[in-house]
Amino acid sequence: MKKYFLFLVLCFVMLSASAQDMQKFGYFSFDTVLKSMPEYTIAQRNMESLRGKYAAETKRVEDEFNKKYEEFLEGQREFEPTILQKRQAELQEMMEKNVAFKANAERLLKQAEADAYGPVREKLRTTVRRIGMERGYMFVLNTDNDAVPYINSMMGEDINTLLLDAVK
Repeated sequence: MKKYFLFLVLCFVMLSASAQDMQKFGYFSFDTVLKSMPEYTIAQRNMESLRGKYAAETKRVEDEFNKKYEEFLEGQREFEPTILQKRQAELQEMMEKNVAFKANAERLLKQAEADAYGPVREKLRTTVRRIGMERGYMFVLNTDNDAVPYINSMMGEDINTLLLDAVK
């Protein structure tokens, strides 16, 4: 009975030791790898161009509103009451349209950003999965935002270089 018990304990120790050898993981910086991808650079350039177009249109409508407002202030004392009310209504309508345009532009820019960066992020996630499976990792950690303050390099492997090579 003692030999049988000793045999079980020995087997348990050997299995747990071999299981620890098998329990390896990878870690990397998602942002670092993402920003090094050529697709990310293209998406970023496209987003900057789109932001520039919206900014130019916003400036144009603001300048147009400011010009009309200055004209209104200059002639305010000379306008007949009905003309004054009409001009005030025009200015109010312009201001409402400008506010609506800005809100719509923000919404459209956020959607365009999600559409532009979404496929790039998915490509990186797919590459991480593939490398994780190829290397036999239990899991892969993202070290961004100080999410993992300590990693034992004996247990885990830094896969930043592998990912950087794989996504280029």
